[in-house]
Amino acid sequence: MLISTAHHADVIIVGAGTAGLSAAHQLIAAGLSVTVLEAAARPGGRMATEEIDGFRLDRTGQLLNTSYPELHRTAGLGEVVLRPFAPGVLVHSGGRLQRTGETVHRASEPGGAGRGSLRAVRSGSAQGGRGPAWGPPHALRGIGGAFTVARALAGAPRPLDEARLGASLARLAGTSMERLMARPERTTAQSLAARGLPARTVQGFLRPLLSALLCDPELTTSSRCADLALRGFARGRMCVPEGGAATLPERLAAALPPGTLLTGVRVKDASINRVSTEDYGELTCRALVLATGAREAAELLPGLRVPAFHPVTVLHHTAPCAPPTGSALVLDAEREGPVSHTAVMSEVDPTRAPRGRVLISSTVLGTPPPYLDRQVRTHLAKLYGTPTADWSLLAVHHNPEAVPAMPPPHDVRRPVRLLAGLYVCGDHRDTSTVQGALHSGRRAAEAVLRDMGVRAPERAPLRSAA
Repeated sequence: MLISTAHHADVIIVGAGTAGLSAAHQLIAAGLSVTVLEAAARPGGRMATEEIDGFRLDRTGQLLNTSYPELHRTAGLGEVVLRPFAPGVLVHSGGRLQRTGETVHRASEPGGAGRGSLRAVRSGSAQGGRGPAWGPPHALRGIGGAFTVARALAGAPRPLDEARLGASLARLAGTSMERLMARPERTTAQSLAARGLPARTVQGFLRPLLSALLCDPELTTSSRCADLALRGFARGRMCVPEGGAATLPERLAAALPPGTLLTGVRVKDASINRVSTEDYGELTCRALVLATGAREAAELLPGLRVPAFHPVTVLHHTAPCAPPTGSALVLDAEREGPVSHTAVMSEVDPTRAPRGRVLISSTVLGTPPPYLDRQVRTHLAKLYGTPTADWSLLAVHHNPEAVPAMPPPHDVRRPVRLLAGLYVCGDHRDTSTVQGALHSGRRAAEAVLRDMGVRAPERAPLRSAA
């Protein structure tokens, strides 16, 4: 790759993760010239997907939601297909699986699985020949009928508990962002007792669900962030991008004008009007946006706060037969093993596995234990109710800084403008989600445009999915 020594852009963005690419699209739409510098060989940052023997394996276990507004507003994501999990979740408690939270999503079935311009499709309905995986409530088909309707319903929540849970989440879904942010702030663990729900609902559903959504097993996260996560759960469906997490940054990068994104360029020094690179000298600009991870941003701009992080480990297995849970997300309420959540990803998104092959992806939160694969297999055998001795481990991905921590007090709109001409964005400036990263990129771009006196492009309206 050749870069002219006279290279200049209105804005240089350092980092081609979802935040930096989102900012780039907003700035280019406003008529500015933009250069995005990425040290790695491909865009995406932590949203990376590895290909092994025809399997597409994500490196992080973060879950998306079809209700994320920025997924539907950001240019370049219009053709991304979201693969939703089955309605509600399957929670393992008392030695059996029970489906919980399904009534929250039933009102949007099947057309409400996605909003805006992204396409949300039925899990397992394309490119795999496995057929629709949503089906009737509790219809869990599997190995030898191991999970029957009766067995699935044996541990079902009491109707009154389910009704109270549904009403609580419905109220949360209708609560404005401003009202949520005005609520008293404490840790998520402290706030659960104040929700007025039975302890069995809190421990058997809310705690494992929030642990998975926040990647925080001890629930030290700000209660306001937990409310936002539950609000998203109530408004939409948990999902993954078809083809792997890397699909989002790949589509964003592909939609940029040719020559905008320069990969393999490592920045060693940065200021308002220039960046210095290891191999390509100095590049000049009118404004600089740092869109790297929190630690990398602090290395370029000493003084920036580096948050604590939640470690995440993702294990991918293949098995001779698919466990009988369909496209459901499986949570563990008993915490008897290392796995926080797991799913048969080849049922959720058939494009992630070769035709006829099975992919099970499982997420371990916190520091992984010794003999990880052995402990995970033992735990998965309990969760799925099927032997795992003949499962094959495809890959293990551990990231000690996977998710920036959000303990109280947490400002979900941390300033992205440091001073005129210098900006920083990323999930560490917002919420530690894909929505937070995309939104922080938009906020940074809008701050740049205000300082330059350039009119921001109008936001695309949210539209119901066809």
